[in-house]
Amino acid sequence: MKKFNKHLYDNINREYDRKNLYLYEVSVLQEKIEAATGKEKEDLEKQLNELVKNKKDHSYNKQLDEYKKKEKDFLKEVNKKVEEYKPKVNTELPSKVQKLELRLFKAKELVNFYKNYTKLTYDAELIYEQSKIEIAQIPPVIEFAKEATKELKEAQNKLTKISSIDNEKFNSEFKEFKDNENKKLHDRISEIKAKCKEGLISRQAKENTIKELKRRYKEAILVKSFECEKTYNEEIIKNKKYELSKTVKQKINTVNINVADLRRVYPVETEKTLPWVSWVTFLIPGLAQVVNKQYVKAIIMFFATIYIYAIAIPYALGYGNYKGDGIAGLITLAADGGRLDRSIIFMIEGILAIFLVLIGIFLIYVCFKDANKVEKDTIKGTRFRSWIETKQTLFEDGLPYLVLSPAAIITIFIVCIPVVTTILLAFTGMGPDTQAKFGWEALKNYKMIFLGQGMVGSIFWRILGWTIIWTIGATTLAIALGFILAIVLNNDRIKGKVLFRSIYLLPWAVPAFISILFFSILFADGGTVVNSLRNVFGPNFSIKNDTFTIRLTLICIQAWLGSAYIFLLSTGVLQSINAELYEAADIDGATSFKKLTKITVPLVLFQTAPLLVGQYTFNFNNFSIIALFNNGGPFDPSKYGNLAGSSDLLISYIYKLTMNSQYQAIGATITVIISIALIIIAYIGYKNTDAFKRG
Repeated sequence: MKKFNKHLYDNINREYDRKNLYLYEVSVLQEKIEAATGKEKEDLEKQLNELVKNKKDHSYNKQLDEYKKKEKDFLKEVNKKVEEYKPKVNTELPSKVQKLELRLFKAKELVNFYKNYTKLTYDAELIYEQSKIEIAQIPPVIEFAKEATKELKEAQNKLTKISSIDNEKFNSEFKEFKDNENKKLHDRISEIKAKCKEGLISRQAKENTIKELKRRYKEAILVKSFECEKTYNEEIIKNKKYELSKTVKQKINTVNINVADLRRVYPVETEKTLPWVSWVTFLIPGLAQVVNKQYVKAIIMFFATIYIYAIAIPYALGYGNYKGDGIAGLITLAADGGRLDRSIIFMIEGILAIFLVLIGIFLIYVCFKDANKVEKDTIKGTRFRSWIETKQTLFEDGLPYLVLSPAAIITIFIVCIPVVTTILLAFTGMGPDTQAKFGWEALKNYKMIFLGQGMVGSIFWRILGWTIIWTIGATTLAIALGFILAIVLNNDRIKGKVLFRSIYLLPWAVPAFISILFFSILFADGGTVVNSLRNVFGPNFSIKNDTFTIRLTLICIQAWLGSAYIFLLSTGVLQSINAELYEAADIDGATSFKKLTKITVPLVLFQTAPLLVGQYTFNFNNFSIIALFNNGGPFDPSKYGNLAGSSDLLISYIYKLTMNSQYQAIGATITVIISIALIIIAYIGYKNTDAFKRG
């Protein structure tokens, strides 16, 4: 027999004595049996077995059964009385107030019954105390509603009796009053302006006085408007309707919360010792909540059941797929499909099916954990939360999860599914000859890349080397240029700082693609720049058709484009450095170079290091400058075949592989490799920055 605890506990582990004397005696005997040995233990076990065997004959259980029978008959009788009392309720009151009157009537009946059983069971004591709160707090709400209803009707009656003649008379008087007040206002404003012009008061005093005069004018007009009976009564009607709809609702919610709060201080007793319901019903979310009498929560969780068995599982089995076969299609990749079936569709729909199933499993887990916790709490002595308490907790503690849930769902479909598709595609043989149907190739693509096999593999390592040079060169040069410009302009002796800062920010202000296209035209063969340089380097000089020259040019252009962002970051940090640090350094006799290396650079790096790491990551995948400037050229078929150009980075190489040459599987493989590498490098970079360590 599972052990019972001698005491009950609420949600904050406050201890309560048991009122169920049968369970109390069982728990005491179980406690003694644990401590006893030999014959004494055998005797105690016999007593326990005898007690359990004669459970129905126990005096407490007899009293409890008698109470439950009386309670059942009483509740039937009370419901009849409530139905009989309904016609006596004032039907002119709002429906929620009418229900409140019936609730008050029922509470008075409940108090009279349950007060006789408060020592027998905590359930009776809870209902008794809840009914007392209702009796104390509901009447003021009803009186408030009655008074508001009375005032509303009076205002409505007065409004119907107002004649159009009286209204027109007031409108005429009001217009005259408004004109007079307006004239006084303008006269007074003219006086104030004249005083300001003569120098008697300041401009600020003039503006403040005019504002005050206008405020008083508006107040006077508003007060006068309420002398109109029609306006006054319309405002009363508006206010009373608000009170009857919103204020009464708030007051009722307050009563409900106070009643529900009592559930936290009155425990519950049960003979159940194992949370078996949650385990038996876990495949049907919501069913356990019905058993636990959490009906609103059950309705919500039944939507999870509908989703799982009407959407997720059928889709995973292939029903409702566009052309796929659910999860099975992810395995077969349309190997035995028809001519119109495409492996990529089968893969995507299979991945989607897996995500739908995973969401379903998550929902089952959440519903199971909720039901299991309720059962465990009930066994411990803690009552489950009513819907009022659950709703309150949901909108307080659970608000972040509610707000983030839509974003999380969208992220799954627009981020996670494409990422997983890319990862899986890297293990397939999708290429120019297998666009419709392809199979799983395991690690063949990774082997080709790492061993440099074929044109695709050999090109990868060449382009990787240039990509690393480009990333380090372009980013480091941009950081150095931006930082130097910020240091120079931060000097107090520089004049026209605003103008210079505006100029240095132009590369960031002007859209990058416009700047890149401008440089592409500027450095084209036959252009002014190239023709001028040919006078120096010879007639065969070319920027766009020479590998070394175009790479150097690209690094310089990106340094110019990226320097503005670094300049802005560094300027912000430099202006926030405490001047006392430099004053202390001057007193110690530090040189300008020492101040730069010991104060300025460390502080700037501390503030901007995480962002600088991001700059390296960004430039590693900088597609736009390569594509717009020369589309990856110049092209050298002897080294790169027809797959890439001499200035292509890995990102542009992936684009050409997938879009131009249709090597999607190879492109996905390279994407996975560089993604993993960048994640590791970026993590190490962030981890080693002082800002990250101290953050």
